[in-house]
Amino acid sequence: QVQLVESGGGLVQPGGSLRLFCAASGSIFSIRAMGWYRQAPGKQRELVARITSGGSTNYADSVKGRFTISRDNAKNTVYLQMNSLKPEDTAVYYCNAEVNTGIRVTDYWGQGTQVTVSS
Repeated sequence: QVQLVESGGGLVQPGGSLRLFCAASGSIFSIRAMGWYRQAPGKQRELVARITSGGSTNYADSVKGRFTISRDNAKNTVYLQMNSLKPEDTAVYYCNAEVNTGIRVTDYWGQGTQVTVSS
């Protein structure tokens, strides 16, 4: 079993910054990629940013230039630095890990952390 624990969400004013943190633990052989997704009320969950074990990244167009994803492979952790936040960034943010357990690669999800951008 694999657990993902997130932290770092909260309330911030437009233009402000937040940093999200996620740590994976459990039966992990390796992690192919980690990422952040978000889901706003009434909308589908969408990819925000993803980073592979080799360091390749991809971002949603809406966050390019404002958000930065990074990871520590040795610690199985991933970070999301969010700058110049906008009200439309308000959502529940979920950490995702594509985990190789030695048998198969499986997606795991965190419990979600609320990010609210409002004045």
